[in-house]
Amino acid sequence: MKSPNMRRDLLVYLGGTAGICIVVGLLSFLVNGKGFWRGMLYSFCIGVQISLCISLLQAALARVLARWRGDATPELAQGWVGWGWMMPIVLVGTLTGYSGGLWLGDALSGLESTPLWQMSRPRAALTLGFLLLVSMLGALFFVSMFKLHGAKLSQARAEQLAAEARLTLLQSQLEPHMLFNTLAHLRVLIKLRPDEAQQMLDKLIDYLRATLQASRATEHALADEFERVSDYLALMQLRMGERLRVRLELPVELAAIPIPPLLLQPLVENAIKHGLEPHVDGGELRVSAARDGTRLLLEVADSGAGLTQATGLPGSGFGLAQVHERLAQRYGAAASFSLQPQAGGGSVARIEIQT
Repeated sequence: MKSPNMRRDLLVYLGGTAGICIVVGLLSFLVNGKGFWRGMLYSFCIGVQISLCISLLQAALARVLARWRGDATPELAQGWVGWGWMMPIVLVGTLTGYSGGLWLGDALSGLESTPLWQMSRPRAALTLGFLLLVSMLGALFFVSMFKLHGAKLSQARAEQLAAEARLTLLQSQLEPHMLFNTLAHLRVLIKLRPDEAQQMLDKLIDYLRATLQASRATEHALADEFERVSDYLALMQLRMGERLRVRLELPVELAAIPIPPLLLQPLVENAIKHGLEPHVDGGELRVSAARDGTRLLLEVADSGAGLTQATGLPGSGFGLAQVHERLAQRYGAAASFSLQPQAGGGSVARIEIQT
């Protein structure tokens, strides 16, 4: 199947060739004052064959040069061989296409035209000069259009690479943030309950191994994201015990939807650190996914201290800022994030993504 870029290039080529043939046919009619359809017939027969000959010669030479040099430059990959080579290509393609087009026009119209080599010198020179001028202008038009299109593709690719690099940087900033907080908890636990600290260390090793594997990709399935959240919550449950109650809700039909890795991680961490930990009785943490029409809804809700109670803990806002920026980099206006208090206590962080 042809790519959208190939289809676009083909439409530009066909439309440009047809436009040039129509203009030449109209000029022929205005000069001669008669034979409108005959002029159009010969214009299309000759123009299409000249365009085809030049394009085939250009593409063949681009392949030969790429093989000869051992490496295809971006220009050669797009079929551009440079004006030094285009001049003889246009000359050969024009003569070949004119001869073939004249023969085809005669065959379709039943007429007999005078070939170029049988014309008088002034007329032959005028005809050849006109053909070369139109061919050069046509080549210049196509080269300009394809170069402009190539520049737009290069710019879009550069912007995509910059966005991916930015997402990778943000992700690399986020992982140490989670790791340092977890190690701080583990340090305290080693002094108080060494056996539980050993279990927590084993869980941490397993979690980091899986998370680092996932972080090498720019996206993974929603089911994998929930699995990483589940691993992290298992670490937190070893420390908080019964004070942390977890509920994960992921419908089967949403499990394969791709999202950026570690998108829910900072929301879960924020809910525990600033919502459930300051609460004496702890509470429930619910991570859910749902679909509302064309929107994917992701929620991290807790029944903890809520947004109005100050925690006094450092680092508040880092993970939430990362969520904002990653959504903006990846989805733009197609995604939104909000953090609101719940009527029954606690807070709910909500991500909406237009799919």
